[in-house]
This record gives sequence, structure tokens and C-alpha cells, in this order.
Amino acid sequence: MDEQGTPKKSHRRRSANWLACAALVLIAEIPNAVASDAAELNPRDMVLLDRLTWGINASSAAHLQALGNERWLQEQLHPAGSALPEAVRTQIEAMPDVHKFPFDIAVSFDQQAKSANQVADPDQRRAAQQVFQQAMNDRGKQAAARSILRALYASDQLRERMTWFWFNHFNVHQYKANIRVLVGDYEDRAIRPHALGKFRDLLVATLHHPAMLRYLDNADNAVGHLNENYAREIMELHTMGVGSGYAQADVEALARILTGVGIDLRPEDPQLKPELRPQLVREGAFEFNPARHDYGDKTFLGHLIKGRGLAEVDEAIDILVHHPATATHLSKQIATYFVSDNPPDSLVQQMAQTFKTTGGDIAAVLSTMVHAPEFTASLKPGMKFKDPVQYVLSAVRLAYDDKVILNTVPIQSWLNRLSEGLFNHDTPDGYSMTSASWNGPGQMMLRFEIARQIGSGSSGLFKPDMPNAVDQPAFPLIANSLYFNGLRQTLGPPTLAALDQAVSPQDWNTLFLSSPEFMR
Repeated sequence: MDEQGTPKKSHRRRSANWLACAALVLIAEIPNAVASDAAELNPRDMVLLDRLTWGINASSAAHLQALGNERWLQEQLHPAGSALPEAVRTQIEAMPDVHKFPFDIAVSFDQQAKSANQVADPDQRRAAQQVFQQAMNDRGKQAAARSILRALYASDQLRERMTWFWFNHFNVHQYKANIRVLVGDYEDRAIRPHALGKFRDLLVATLHHPAMLRYLDNADNAVGHLNENYAREIMELHTMGVGSGYAQADVEALARILTGVGIDLRPEDPQLKPELRPQLVREGAFEFNPARHDYGDKTFLGHLIKGRGLAEVDEAIDILVHHPATATHLSKQIATYFVSDNPPDSLVQQMAQTFKTTGGDIAAVLSTMVHAPEFTASLKPGMKFKDPVQYVLSAVRLAYDDKVILNTVPIQSWLNRLSEGLFNHDTPDGYSMTSASWNGPGQMMLRFEIARQIGSGSSGLFKPDMPNAVDQPAFPLIANSLYFNGLRQTLGPPTLAALDQAVSPQDWNTLFLSSPEFMR
């Protein structure tokens, strides 16, 4: 130490080198993390809380203890609303377009793009186009900020977990066309309100949203110009799943059923023959244009569907939602997300049966999962490896609890570096939910680096994303009552030994967030 009490540079280098070695030791322990009985908080309760939310913290643990497991679970399965701290609501309300409908948003940006392209001077046109692209980037960044703030602080944590799950399931890529300006509305209005409701309502909401219709090209699907992209993904990813018994003829039939379902940003209705005008449907940016629809009869999954317009889509959706393969496919996806990379078939079948008997009630399916003995058996520390989103958000929730961050940009950057950036997966299949995609050496070293950033200080989380902003004082507090009354008892001997050798609170935080137990 120097005279001011500051560690000398050589000491800091030894500390950093030792920390890197300790982290490498901890990664070797990830497959074998062990736990013992907790002194006050039941380890199984802590894992339940961590599994069904975006991460355990002191306030959420106290809430679960106050309510008891079953009451807490019912509150999460059937939330009365979404309580957000005032500081979070203020940040969200300040975002442009947060209360606008996608039609108005898309029209505004469409006009801006046209204006930029019409500038005569090449340099000025290029500058105007850059301004337009930056404005779209900002809307995408703000959508990600809303998603992160809700994940960190919303009271309805299970709904937020399912919102991410369903967005990933019905994935759209923000960098295709103008989806950046629509992706926030897609999550806020098409996904979140239905995340714990009926699957049919969720499927219909995504089908009617311009982000999905643009992403999977159904806006270009018309009689005589068939585009099968959306029809194929509805069957392969959104409902029945690969290898579930449908054929190419069914994909073609569904594509024909979906002809005319698209987007129209013009204020005036399309010119139609008098006999077709009653068939026109316009709801915001969504349009069913009967002049673009194939009115021939179709045979879809063994069902004859008479050509009659948009009603064909509703009939096809009913067939898909009630198909046994859909119940099984979705149940396995949900169980993989919450239970294990290879969920027991007995659990999947219980969930699928609930899906069928309740008409696709998502909350009921989740309730069946949580109350099943197979799920209870999985509630052990070290059983479910966290993907990057779960890892980063759980680290921030634990480090700062209900202290509201002022800038989500560092979190967005961490997720991008870990290859799971919000709205950034370019193919329709969404991000992988299995550990093999996220536990490689390169990924783990990045996590250790991010653990150091979160554990060592505010890392810009409390510096508002605006010019001349001042970083607010904040320090992560992980060695708190929750740790001593519960989390400590879930740690194995190697992790406890490493923590005991930490040379500063920052090193201790970093080692805890790098531990195999916290990775799971």
C-alpha cells in the first residue's frame, strides 16, 4: 500500500493474475457444483425462485418467504398487474413511440426514409440516410432497454421470463427492413400480454403483427406469387415442430391460406372490385387484401378448407393449436427452458396433456410443470446452466436488488458480446436453450470478464445515457443477509475456499459471480 492506502501496482497485478487462476479453477467445478442445507432459507426454495424469475435477490427472497411457495407461485402464474418502481416507469415513459401504434410508427419512419432518399445533393442525401438509420437504431436500443428494465424490476417475474421465451419462440430479427422500429411494440403488445394466457391468442397476435409479417415475408405472399416462408415456420417452429407428420403439401396449402395477409401503410384503402370490398380487413398496419388471396379450396393436414377469405386463417390456426404435436412440441420447449436440456418425457407428456385439456392455457401448463415430481427433483443447485441473458440479468439483480439502474447500454453490450443480444438472432429458430451453446471456454472467459465489471463497480449502469451525464455513486452488494442466510449454504468447498482468499470486496464479488454455482 502507498501512503494514501492505495494498493501498489504490483499488488494489483498479483491480484488480477490470482483472480484469473481462481476463475479457471472454478470453471472446472461447474459440472459438479454441490450444495448443503441452508441455515434459514431452504436451498430448494432459492433454486425455485432463481429458476422462475430473472434471478434471486434479497427483496424477492423476502417476498417469497412472506407469502409461502404456493401463494407466491399463484401470484406469478396469475399476476393482477405489473408493478414497476417509479424510477423505471419514468425511464420508460420518456422513450419516444412507447404509446404509439405500429401503424403510426411505421408510417412516420417510412416518410422519413422517403424524404432522405429524395434529397438531391449526394452528400446531403447520404447524411440524411445516416440520420434515418440512427433513428431506427435508437428505437431498437430503446426497445431493448424496456425489456431489460422490466426483466430486472417487474413484480410479475414469471411473465417476464415467459415474454423472453415466447419472443425467442416467435423470433424476429430487428435488422431486417424496418423491424427495429416495430420490435418494441411486437414484444409489448403481441407477446407480453399473452405470455401466460392462451396459446391461440398468442399465435394470432404474432400473425397479425407487422414485425412478423415483414420478417417472414408474408407481406409478399399473394395468389400467383406464393411465398412459403411464414407457412413453413408456423408449422416447423411455432406449432407442430419438425418431424411431426406434416408434408410439403401442407406447407403449400397453409401458404395459400395465408395469401393476402400482409401490411399496408397507405391511408387509403386498396382499389377492389365491388364483390371483394366486404372481405377487406384493415387493423392498423395489418391488412387482409382479398385481391391478393387464393380463394381456391385447400386440403390442410387432412382437413378440407373451403376458400372463403380470412376465415380460412382462423380455421387453420384452430387445426394447428389443437394438433397433439403442438402440445408436445411446446411443452418440451418450455420444459427445456425451465428444467433441463433433456427434460424427462414423463414431464413433457403431463404438460402436453394439460395443454390439450385446457385448450392451450400456458399458465396451466406451467403449473403442471412446477407441481410435477420431475420438476421438484430438478431443484438442486447446479442442475440448469444459465444462458447469457439469464446470467447477466441475474447478476445485476443480485448485485443491486431494487436499486434502479439508469443506463441499460452496458447490459445490452454484455449480451451482444456473449452472442445473445436482444432481438439480434437472425434466423427464425431463436437462440438455443441448451447449455452446450453457452458453456464453451471462450464464453466462460467472457463471463469472467463481465463478472469483474459487474462486481467491481457500477460499470456505467448508473450513468444516464445522455451527453454530459454524471455517473451516480453505486456499488454492488452481494455479501449481504441473503448470502449469509442462504446462498452461502449452496456453495461447494472449492468456491468457499476461493472466496475466503479474495483480497478485496471487488475480488470477492467477481469470484462469486464467476462461481460454478452462480453459472447455474
